Amino acid sequence: MAQALLSVQIIPKTPNGEDVIPYVDRAIEVIKASGVNYRVGPLETTMEGEFDELLGILKRMNEAMFEMGCPSVMSQVKLLVGGPNASMERLLEKYPDGK
Repeated sequence: MAQALLSVQIIPKTPNGEDVIPYVDRAIEVIKASGVNYRVGPLETTMEGEFDELLGILKRMNEAMFEMGCPSVMSQVKLLVGGPNASMERLLEKYPDGK
């Protein structure tokens, strides 16, 4: 399938109203374990890879939230599939350090 970028903000409903940070950290661990190129931002994390692979990682991230006891999870996703711009390096050429 095509090269893609997938940005995700995962917002789990925690079992007892706890802070979401440990849950978000677990979701990022899922991304890290996948081996894809990724970049954590303040409000979302962007992954780069094959379209189907990224969708699978997104699914595993949500499954990890349920395994931690979350009754529901909202995932806000942005997706770019194919074309020369489906590359973090290319899109960040002008602003590699975010400034």
